[in-house]
This record gives sequence, C-alpha cells and structure tokens, in this order.
Amino acid sequence: MLISENFCIKPFTTFGVEVRAQQFIVVSSIDDLFELFEEGFLKTKPRMVLGRGSNILFTDHYNGLILSCQIRGKKVVKETDDYILLKVNSGEYWPSLVDEMVEKGFWGMENLCLIPGKVGAAPIQNIGAYGVEVKDVIESLEAFDMNTGKLRVFNKKECDFGYRSSIFKTKERGTYFIVSVTFRLSKKPRLNLSYAPLKEIFKGREEKGITIKEVSETIKQIRNKKLPDPDSLKNAGSFFKNPVVEKKVADKLKQKYPDMPYYPQTGNKVKLAAGWLIEQCGWKGKRTGDVGVYEKQALILVNYDNASGKEILQFSKKINASVIKRFGISLEREVIVI
Repeated sequence: MLISENFCIKPFTTFGVEVRAQQFIVVSSIDDLFELFEEGFLKTKPRMVLGRGSNILFTDHYNGLILSCQIRGKKVVKETDDYILLKVNSGEYWPSLVDEMVEKGFWGMENLCLIPGKVGAAPIQNIGAYGVEVKDVIESLEAFDMNTGKLRVFNKKECDFGYRSSIFKTKERGTYFIVSVTFRLSKKPRLNLSYAPLKEIFKGREEKGITIKEVSETIKQIRNKKLPDPDSLKNAGSFFKNPVVEKKVADKLKQKYPDMPYYPQTGNKVKLAAGWLIEQCGWKGKRTGDVGVYEKQALILVNYDNASGKEILQFSKKINASVIKRFGISLEREVIVI
C-alpha cells in the first residue's frame, strides 16, 4: 500500500488535467481497505475512488483522499455447458478483459470493447455501447463499505441500474469501494446487432455464421473511425448523455428537423442523439484555446494540450446553452465533474 501527499493525479485521468490530491493511496488488496479503515484513513472527507479516471473531470485540486484502485485478478467461480460466472477484481483494465473473453469465445461483452476504464467503474456508470449495457452481463458485485468497514454483496437488482447510472453514482456515491464484479457470460452465441450500423454491416448474413471475433473487430473499426484514443488525444469519451424526452416533444422536433435521429423508448419516451443536436449547433470540430469538440464526433470534448478543468467545463456549458436555445433541450453530463 502506497500513501502519497500532494500527489499529481494528471496521469490517472484521461482528460489529463493538471491537478493534485491532498492525499493519494494505492489500494492493491481487500486487506489494504481493512487496514485503512482500522487506521482511520477512510474517515477523511472528501474522499473518492479513482480507477482509470476515464469519466471524470477535475476542475480544481482535490482537498481530500483519493483511493487508486489497483486490485487485480480474476477467476471462474462457476461453469456449466451454457455459461460461466467470472469474478473479476475491480483493478483489471476493461478493454483487456473484453479482448480476453472474445478470444476465449465467451459471449456478452464483445459490444463493449475498447471502452477505457477499469472493471470497478463499469457498474458505477453502467457503461454501454452498440446496443449493450454492462448490466446485461452482471450477476453481482462485492463492495467495501467505507463507512462501516464491512464487505457487502449486491445483486443486479440492488445495484439499481439505469441509463449510465447506478446506486453507486446516485444515493450511495462515495460510500462503497467496488472490490470485484461477477459476470455471467454465455458459452453459446448471443448476438446483439440492434445497433443500426452493425445491423447494416451484417445484413444478409446468417446469424449462426457470425463469430464473436467478427462482432468485436467490427465494433473496434467503428469506434476507431469516430472516437479518439485518450492516450493520444486527451478526452473522457462522451461528455453528455443522449437525452430522453416525452414523445410529444420529440415528435414536434421531428416535424421541424426530419433528419433528426429518433429512438422510441418504453413509457412513451424517445431517446435523441446528443451528438446530432450539438453538431446542428455548429460545435463539431470547433476549438477555443486548448479545448475543443472532436472533429469526428460531436459528443467528445478534448483537451488538446494544457486546458484546465474549469476551461473544459465552461466550454461544455456554452455547448449546452446553445442546444437549449435551439432545441429547448438541456443536456445532462455523462462525465462526473469534481
């Protein structure tokens, strides 16, 4: 267990903002968590758990405790002819896990390839892409209660998953350190080609002839064409959520903008494409100083060099204001702002 003071966390976030943490502790095992609790470190407020930092924007130095999740390891806890239950510790890197499962032929994660971050963050955000959310493959998870010093197992229902959300991002934010996640993966083909570009690419193919490797590689090609690698261009993925509005609101907009993407949801709701709304307001590829909107995808805000967190946040607010002015819709941030 490594404890540091006044620690620069720039390398631990994909936005690459120059900020420091008052105290920074690398957690490599569950025993580290018990020790930190017994010694009173976890009484520090504010406090937070940081994985890859791929969905966080720091706007100032963090005057509290940051726990860096580095708990590694995974194991199969159950296997049948149809599926496996795989327990994965929270410090494992998500893209590497997905690639490994694809190579082994275990279905369920392949649509979620190349999403930067660690396993422990996946359920917090309920990461999703190309018609799949991580909740679709989660069986349960184990978390350490930093207030009581006890471990707790959450089943899927108790996680209260929603669109890019969970109990760990809402009412229990900052309470738990996710230690491991158990996934249920299929040993038999379980294709999800509901995402329109995927459906079009595989049009005319018999599903039984489509391999898990083909699905994964196709999605990687789609992602690489429109999403920047945070290791080469600093960003935190989609900055805004796709807004879900009442059908009557969406229908009215559709009449005015016939080309607007329109995705019916349950409960008389419609999901709109935030990237399309932003692009219509002229932001795609626009840059101010070191902050900008990625030229290939309007949902991505990028730090070209040394932008501060405050500059990125103010830039995002201008984007939202323009969307409100033109479409009457306020965009909710997907990125967590600290």
